[in-house]
Amino acid sequence: MGFDDLKGKTTDALGDHSDKVEQVSDQGLDKAGEFAEGKGASSEHADKGKDFLDGKIGE
Repeated sequence: MGFDDLKGKTTDALGDHSDKVEQVSDQGLDKAGEFAEGKGASSEHADKGKDFLDGKIGE
């Protein structure tokens, strides 16, 4: 399953509630950033990755 597939499934599950999709995606990205930092990534790299993915989700 690719990123676009996951994004589509999330959007489908939540319907046309773009605010809810944004909230859920932000929560997921925050958790992913915490996980990455726990595995040794710097907070700067984790934030950069979160920002990149947040931009992709928002498209």
